Amino acid sequence: MTDHADHKDLSLKRRGRGPAWLSLAWRIGLAGALIAVTVAVHWFCRAGLRDANGGPVGLLGVIYFTIMTVTTVGYGDIVPVTPTARAIDTFGLTPIRILLWLIFLGTAYDFLFKNVWERWRMSMIQRTLMGHVIVAGFGVSGREAVGELRRQGTDAGRIVVIDEQADALAAAAMQNVAILSGDATRDATLEAARVDKAKAILVDAGRDDTSILIVLTARRLAPKVAISVVIRSADNEALARQAGAEVVINPASFAGHLMASSSQGAHVADFMADLAASGGAFTLRERPVAASEVGRPLSALNSGVGLQLCRDGSTYNFATPEARSLERDDMILEVVAR
Repeated sequence: MTDHADHKDLSLKRRGRGPAWLSLAWRIGLAGALIAVTVAVHWFCRAGLRDANGGPVGLLGVIYFTIMTVTTVGYGDIVPVTPTARAIDTFGLTPIRILLWLIFLGTAYDFLFKNVWERWRMSMIQRTLMGHVIVAGFGVSGREAVGELRRQGTDAGRIVVIDEQADALAAAAMQNVAILSGDATRDATLEAARVDKAKAILVDAGRDDTSILIVLTARRLAPKVAISVVIRSADNEALARQAGAEVVINPASFAGHLMASSSQGAHVADFMADLAASGGAFTLRERPVAASEVGRPLSALNSGVGLQLCRDGSTYNFATPEARSLERDDMILEVVAR
């Protein structure tokens, strides 16, 4: 799956402040209006202007003198000679010249230097990415995942969204996260997102076969990265785990479980929904066991309610004998208050 022949630009991008054409049109319009005002002032004060040839200064001469004045070229073939014309040019039109130069310099900065700087800055961020979260596929689940990550306090600079659809990338950019246009099943795309340095990768390509292929590619490139994937067919859940996903989420199964739980009592489903929501009173937290907790039972945690522990690749719930004594290097899953 290596893409030696794929020369597509795989650089990170972020949302700009607005359409470039709109900003450029606004600047051109403002500059044109200021020049028109300057021409009008010079036209009404043309009696105070003198042509080096001795002839009268007509409209073309006024426009010419305005452009030479605004650009500070000043050939000297047309000059203000009366005190009024000189005062108007000095005190009335000098601020307009300064404003025009600021517009020209600002435009050059925004459309030349700033773009170069932004590309360089994003390339530096891309080269130094570490501990970030990659979201492969910005469909419904991907959007919800990014929104939840942001609500949980994850910095937008630590989220990279990969998708091939321009509208999906535009929607992701609206959340100020880094975006990468590319096929997440390809080695080059995931390498550009520095999957080997990522904290986790969340996969929902919209199709189970594509999602599983992304998981396979990511697991081969990053054997230790945490991978979660959305799978819509129960028949494909085992394949996704075999491909290397630690967490396989089936939205239909989860919804069915909530509905079935609600038949046992409304509070059961409410509590489960509360755990899944960022604004709920409780949340699940996974953490390593503390040194002071070694040897104590899982039920004796002071930080929250211990549900299960992970030891040597196996999981044990609070009712198992293994949970009676915590060991060093155990990972704890607990319910804590927000």
